[in-house]
Amino acid sequence: MIRRNLETSIRIYSREYPLIAIVGPRQSGKTTLARYMFPGHKYLSMENLDIRHMAQDDPRGFLDDYGKNIILDEIQRVPSLFSYLQERIDLDESPASYILTGSQQFLLMEKITQSLAGRIITFQLYPFSISELYKAKPEKNIDSIFTIKPGYIKGGKKIDIYTTIFTGMYPRIHDKKLDARKWIENYILTYIERDIRSLVNVDNLKLFEDFLKICASMSGQLINYTSISNSIGVSQPTVKKWMSLLETSGIIFVLPPHYKNFKKRIVKTPKLYFTDTGILSFLLSIRKPDELISHPLWGNIFETFIISELYKRVYHTGEKPSFYFWRDKTGNEIDLVVNIGSKLLPIEIKASKTYSPELRSNIFSWLNLKNNTSKKGLVIYRGEDVIGKKSAASVIPWWNL
Repeated sequence: MIRRNLETSIRIYSREYPLIAIVGPRQSGKTTLARYMFPGHKYLSMENLDIRHMAQDDPRGFLDDYGKNIILDEIQRVPSLFSYLQERIDLDESPASYILTGSQQFLLMEKITQSLAGRIITFQLYPFSISELYKAKPEKNIDSIFTIKPGYIKGGKKIDIYTTIFTGMYPRIHDKKLDARKWIENYILTYIERDIRSLVNVDNLKLFEDFLKICASMSGQLINYTSISNSIGVSQPTVKKWMSLLETSGIIFVLPPHYKNFKKRIVKTPKLYFTDTGILSFLLSIRKPDELISHPLWGNIFETFIISELYKRVYHTGEKPSFYFWRDKTGNEIDLVVNIGSKLLPIEIKASKTYSPELRSNIFSWLNLKNNTSKKGLVIYRGEDVIGKKSAASVIPWWNL
């Protein structure tokens, strides 16, 4: 089993809370992690029809029969259990009595908010990060993630970036050495479309498939609801609802613009990113890694890869990413702005393998903005050397962060 960085935070807080929830996209490794970390707990999956019917028919009796120290997998399938769990926890607050997992985060989080607030701590688990896959030392906090670490990923220079992006990071692909494209095709059909259709009335599945592909073409770009609506022929409210469901199910995430501290006219539309580049590549009809080399969206795909990696790594420390982008009306922009405590760290992402001074120009422009307090920024590129490690704008290979 490939160890998950989130394990450290879960172990710390499992001594303090009676309920631990691990949520995230389907097949991101939640069940495997829960069973590994709590081997003495009884495992009960609400995907099992017999167990689900028992829990639905008599929730109190179900919990009485199994007692505490249980893992309740996909618990959102039996919403009635939440109230009974609240009742039991109020009588006995023993740490880590119940481990809850769920893929449909929108349902699970709603029930937690209503019934279990203050009694539970929630962690989000995404597919592997590069650091997990290559067994790099786990980060302790956000500061350690954004520190230059030459040699952090052993053999980083030899990693085939195209194959890595094409394959994606879902654990089962790597654990079982599966054909990535075929597995992802089945994943989209089995999980994404099924889950979305179980929550909203999608009359025409072809429209939803077109919606997914258009979203993929916009990864790393500003969200244009009007364009999506016009392209597939559904209303803007429907587009926003579908996109919200993709976000809360962990398939995409949205990067808001940073604009609070600067008075210049700036863009206030958010940007869209996929959390996994394997799914992104499939939806863009990329059939093999080599096709990425000359793909017209290669720059956006590489940017998606880097930002999604950083996004996952922050979540896997038990923190919530405070990520933004910045762009003004004249076209000046910063791909990623990270809020680290009281400071902002601007990061530019370049798909180039060759260093040139122009790679740092946006960072220097940002640092010179009026009212800006940032002292340093980073440029992440595909080259092999760290340029200006002590400079205000260091240029670093993507595997050194």
